[in-house]
Amino acid sequence: MRLSDCHNVEDFRRLAQRRLPSPIFHYIDGAGDDEVTKGRNTSSFGDCDLVPNVLAGVENIDMSTTVMGKKIGMPLFLSPTALQRLFHWQGERAVAAVAERFNTWFGISSLATVSIEEVGAAIKTPKMFQLYIHKDKGLNKSMVERCKAANFDAITLTVDTIVAGNRERCLRTGFTSPPRFTPSSVFSYATHPGWVMNYLLREKFSLPNLSTHVSEGTNVAVSVADYFNTMLDQSMDWKMAEAIRAEWGGQFCLKGVMSVEDAKRAVDIGATAIMVSNHGGRQLDGSRSPFDQIAEIADAVGGKIDIICDGGVRRGTHVLKALAAGATACSGGRLYLYALAAAGETGVDRVVGKLRDEIERGMKLMGVRSVAELDSSMLRWR
Repeated sequence: MRLSDCHNVEDFRRLAQRRLPSPIFHYIDGAGDDEVTKGRNTSSFGDCDLVPNVLAGVENIDMSTTVMGKKIGMPLFLSPTALQRLFHWQGERAVAAVAERFNTWFGISSLATVSIEEVGAAIKTPKMFQLYIHKDKGLNKSMVERCKAANFDAITLTVDTIVAGNRERCLRTGFTSPPRFTPSSVFSYATHPGWVMNYLLREKFSLPNLSTHVSEGTNVAVSVADYFNTMLDQSMDWKMAEAIRAEWGGQFCLKGVMSVEDAKRAVDIGATAIMVSNHGGRQLDGSRSPFDQIAEIADAVGGKIDIICDGGVRRGTHVLKALAAGATACSGGRLYLYALAAAGETGVDRVVGKLRDEIERGMKLMGVRSVAELDSSMLRWR
């Protein structure tokens, strides 16, 4: 299987599985408990149908939309995800470059493998920082101040990782950051020499946004579950979120909002956006899909806050359905991580281009000339 054989996200997933050692692939691909929610995140889009209009004169269409005060070229952006240089040596640098080419938002995680400062200097298009609140208050303050200095456009506070989800694939493979080569995993690493050579001979793996305050994840191997359970602040509440918003003072997003009540509270504390997300099904298995919640949340807070459908997006038509249900835009992580793992920047560019083409083609087939024309009248629920 070659890059030219990859025509959709699932194709890139298969190629990534071939090119990554098992612990690394299953970290990307896995989810919580029985992984029911992970599957539901995508399958829920199949529970409603698009109803197209015709003879709409769609030779020229406008795919742009505005998210958190920034106009972007398409209603899909690349969610912040952790540890990207484990998946491909180019990591966040590749993803940032692609986001800039497609004029869309790009986010990096607190657990990113390149620094806030490097990303801030590298791209001019909109960028967000995904903030995990640590017990170390000095670390939290440091990351916010560094984002200000690096001219980040938004902070996205992750609110659904008070404890780690039960990611059993990681338990079976022994995945840690940085990777720990164990008797049970050494065969998988040995049979992927390209990945091993890149990991050992290229730039040393690190988590530069954390390493000023903690060694876990950079110099001390730790599972993601242990990191979340020991390092993150489980006392985080609405009052703390509001204080962070005030300290930051700019565009502020809450990632992990799923209920109408929480969406209303996000508006009350002055958030400018919410990412309707269940962390890719990696946290609470059995929760609803983001898409299933969009219409209800949009009915409650639409027009008061940007609503981003995050998770499960695999096709351009998924984006159209979410927008018709009331979302401002969509975002995703796995959709580009598979491509990154498969072929670095070239892979990310190809998958984002494919998805953009699907959105454009879908809009024309739906008979809409701008994303603003998509509305609930074009959906029929099964």
